[in-house]
Amino acid sequence: MDRTDLEMVLAIRQHGSLSSAARALHVTPPVITKRLAALESQLRLQLFQRTTRRVSPTPDGDALCEHAQALLRGFQQAEAELRERQSEPTGLIRLAATFGFGRLWVGPAVAEFQQRYPRLQIQLHLVEQLPDLTVEGYDGAIWLWNVPGQRAGELTSKRLARNQRVLAASPAYLQAHGAPADADDLARHQCLVVRENGSDPSQRFDHWTLQTTGQSRRKALHRVTVKGALSSNSGELVRDWCLAGQGIMLRSLWDIAAALHSGDLVRVLPDHAMADADIHWLAPWQARTPRRVRLLIDFLHNRFQGEPWKVSPSLKPAAALAPPG
Repeated sequence: MDRTDLEMVLAIRQHGSLSSAARALHVTPPVITKRLAALESQLRLQLFQRTTRRVSPTPDGDALCEHAQALLRGFQQAEAELRERQSEPTGLIRLAATFGFGRLWVGPAVAEFQQRYPRLQIQLHLVEQLPDLTVEGYDGAIWLWNVPGQRAGELTSKRLARNQRVLAASPAYLQAHGAPADADDLARHQCLVVRENGSDPSQRFDHWTLQTTGQSRRKALHRVTVKGALSSNSGELVRDWCLAGQGIMLRSLWDIAAALHSGDLVRVLPDHAMADADIHWLAPWQARTPRRVRLLIDFLHNRFQGEPWKVSPSLKPAAALAPPG
């Protein structure tokens, strides 16, 4: 039994007659009749029931057709991959990413990737909520947050980089109000809260779960309820308020690294962070990822795994700034 036999049985089942299958395969009906008889003789099975009106698969014929579909799909994938290896990547890649990280980091990265492979087209959609990647035809998404519930089981995931949300404030705010002595001391400060769009209505954005960082093997968790007069669904607006001295915020390092490095912002409680914002590649499951997409995943992993947004370790800690006496 060879590939042409597999194509023949599928054509017969699809068209319901030997003559129609012969036309689809560009051979004469006697050729199909002889080939089918020879295959049934070889297997010692009857694969199709013949009547004057229709040719229908037997249970054995149906089973063979199912195997034939899988085998032919494998042949086609192998051939496509070999052709792809011998040629420059071409085609369209559709991506989704969160607004902030997408604009600051993904946008420049995919532009450089496209210059490296100029026959590729890349559509980058910046969105607030993770779309249904399968239904909407996305090749993947660069996403910061965990995917809840059932949707997580429908996607493949690869971590591109670690990232933390850290506490920060402006020097002016810390000069006026002092720095918190510990995580519990945040409750007496003006804290700026980001209320994310499309989240669980029961989620409490004013509950911050902070983890101690550093060399200690024991990572203590501190759950703090914060308060403040200002909150927004825009993380960029909350960052602007923080820069203007309105309070303490919890924000990803990738977003505020430059402000920390310049001194416009200062780390607060630098041994605490919320470690829930790693950067991931998410994609619908498929048996074979196209080469152009695999190349992009590897490129993004190499670009981000070193956490290029990390701040300098020599930054002045917030505890050094005291309120005016």
